[in-house]
Amino acid sequence: MGEGLGASTILTPASGRITSPGVHGCIVALLFRGARAAARLGGMSFRLKSILPRGLYGRTLLILIVPIVTIQLVVSIAFIQRHFERVTLQMTGGIAVELRLVLDRMAAGDRVGAEMVASELGFGLGPAAPPLEGLRYDALDLSGRVVAETLRDEVPGFLGADLTRESGRVIADFATPDGPVRVVIDRRRTSATNPHQLLVLMIVTSAVMTLISYLFLRNQIAPIKRLAQAAEAFGKGQHIPYRPRGATEVRAAGAAFLDMRARIERSIESRTRMLSGVSHDLRTPLTRLKLGLSMLPEDDETDALLGDVAEMQRLVDEFLAFARGDATEETEAVDLPALLRRVADNAERGGQRVELRGCDGSLTLRLRPQAVTRAIENLLSNAARFGTRARLSLLVGERSARIVVEDDGPGIPMERRDEAVQPFARLDGARDPNRGGGVGLGLSIAADVARSHGGALRLGESEDLGGLKAELALAR
Repeated sequence: MGEGLGASTILTPASGRITSPGVHGCIVALLFRGARAAARLGGMSFRLKSILPRGLYGRTLLILIVPIVTIQLVVSIAFIQRHFERVTLQMTGGIAVELRLVLDRMAAGDRVGAEMVASELGFGLGPAAPPLEGLRYDALDLSGRVVAETLRDEVPGFLGADLTRESGRVIADFATPDGPVRVVIDRRRTSATNPHQLLVLMIVTSAVMTLISYLFLRNQIAPIKRLAQAAEAFGKGQHIPYRPRGATEVRAAGAAFLDMRARIERSIESRTRMLSGVSHDLRTPLTRLKLGLSMLPEDDETDALLGDVAEMQRLVDEFLAFARGDATEETEAVDLPALLRRVADNAERGGQRVELRGCDGSLTLRLRPQAVTRAIENLLSNAARFGTRARLSLLVGERSARIVVEDDGPGIPMERRDEAVQPFARLDGARDPNRGGGVGLGLSIAADVARSHGGALRLGESEDLGGLKAELALAR
C-alpha cells in the first residue's frame, strides 16, 4: 500500500494532499480567532455602554421597561399568534365541511339545492369569471394565511382565494362539473374577530403600569439625588440643609452622611480654635519682645533681633492661615473676574509685575472670597519670588473655572511637583516654592482652598514664559 496519511494531513477537493502546520499551528489559529472574536465583543460592549443611560433614572427605567417589553414580545409571538392560528384553523375547518356539502350538491347536479343550502349557511354563491389563482392575503393579516391554506387543503376543487378584495370577506373559487363557482364567506366565520384587542389591552395596561412605576420610582430616587447634592455641595465647601428621607437604606446613608459632616465640621472648628488660642498666646510674648527691643539703643544687634521677632510673627500667621483654611468663612456669590482684577491691582501696588488675561467679562460663582484671594496671592507671591514677571489668567469651562498663574522662573521638576504641594515641604532643587524664610505652606494652602471648592491645584510648565504654571480649578 502507498504511504498513509498522517493525523495532520488535509485532503483537498482535488484529491491533493497538503501538510498542515501541525497541532501548534492549529492552536495558534484558534487563539487568533478567539482574540479577534473577543475584540469584536469588546468593541460591541464599548459601543453599547456609550448609548446606555448614565443616570440612575434612566438605568432604573431601562431595567423596568426591558423585561416588560420582552414579556410582551414573547407572549405576542409564542402565545397569541399560535392561539389565533389554532382558533382560525378550527373555524375554517367547520366552513370547509359546509363548503364540501354545497359543492357535493352541485357535483350531483342539484344546483338549486346547492344554492338553497349555501343561502341557509350564509354563503354567497355565483359564477367565477375569471377564476382566481393562488392565495392573496395581507402580510400583516395574522390569520389570513391559515384561512386560505385550510380552504386549499380541505376543500376539493380549490382554485384560489382572495382575502384582500373585499373588506371582511373571503372570496374563494372552486371547480365544479358546471364550471368554476365563486363562494363569498363572511370573514367573521373563519377567524376570531379583532385579534388586536388583546395586544392593545396588554400594551395600554403595560403603559399605565410603567407610568405608575415611574412615579413611584421618582419618589424613591429623589432622596438619593438630594443626598448626592448635599454631599457634592459639602465637597465644594457649601453647607445646604438636608434631612434623610426615603427608604430605610437611603435614610441610613443620609444619617451617616450627616454624622460624617458634623464630625468633620467639629474637627475643623476644634483645630481652628486650638490654633487661634496658640497664636494668641504666642503673639503676647512677641509683642512684649517688640516693646522691649524698641526701648534698647538702635544698633545692628537690635535690628537683627527685631527682624527675628518679625519673622516669628510671620511664621505664626502662616501657621494659623494653614490651620484655619477657609472653615470660618461662609460662601457667597462673587464675581470671579472682578476678584482677580483686585488681586492683580494689589500685587502691582506692591511692586509686582502681573499680566492679566481673560478677566474682562463677568462670572458669578459661590465661593469663599477671602480664601480664594489668599490662595491666589500665595501663587503670585511665589511667582514674584522666583521670576521677574507673572501672568494671571482665567479660563472658564462648562463645569469649572480655572485660575492660572504663570511665571518665567526656573519652575519645579515634574517628579517633585506632588511633593511641592505637601504641607511643610521644602524643596532643595532649582526652585523651592517656599524659600525666603517660608515653612512650606504656600502651595499647600492653595491646594486646600481648591479642594474645599470642589477643585484641585495642578502644577505644570508654562509654554510661553517657561517657568511654573499653577492652575487653580474651582467647580462651578
